[in-house]
Amino acid sequence: MFLMKDITRDGNPVLRKQAQPVQFPLSDEDRELGEKMMEYLEVSQDEALCKKYHLRAGVGLAAPQVGVSKLMAAVLTPPEAEDEPSPFKAILINPVIVSNSVQPAALTVGEGCLSVDKDVPGYVPRSDRITVEYQDLKGEKHRVRLKHYPAIIVQHEIDHLHGTLFYDHINKQDPFAREPNEIFID
Repeated sequence: MFLMKDITRDGNPVLRKQAQPVQFPLSDEDRELGEKMMEYLEVSQDEALCKKYHLRAGVGLAAPQVGVSKLMAAVLTPPEAEDEPSPFKAILINPVIVSNSVQPAALTVGEGCLSVDKDVPGYVPRSDRITVEYQDLKGEKHRVRLKHYPAIIVQHEIDHLHGTLFYDHINKQDPFAREPNEIFID
């Protein structure tokens, strides 16, 4: 299982590199990488286990964040209520955003990142809706439409695969500037 000591921190060059495509069939190493990234998210979202292992809770983790420059990320959005399933749970391999809305959206609290230890205040404008294509651990292709919070998380993780960090999107002159018609998500 990945621990906080395994998370690559801001300043490490791997976080600014373009990640490389993952080849199929998956190697045992690549399969294990995907499974361990999802395991981190599952454990980090369990309050007792998160505390036990001294983790920071996460909803997404990209391979560069554990020092591997490959096009792979795990996403686990928490359910709205305890008895509901996660709105989106997937290991994304070679993901590509094939379409996005012009409607901008941002989180009211801003974004954070397991690789960025400091708080970087400001709104991070994203597309409110996206369509993403990716492969899973079996190599099966998926095309999903996401909106609001899950769409923001997936965009954040795909950015990691292309060497972009969330604060790169924040308006440097006015961090809390609002885009016209921007939707704010709690």
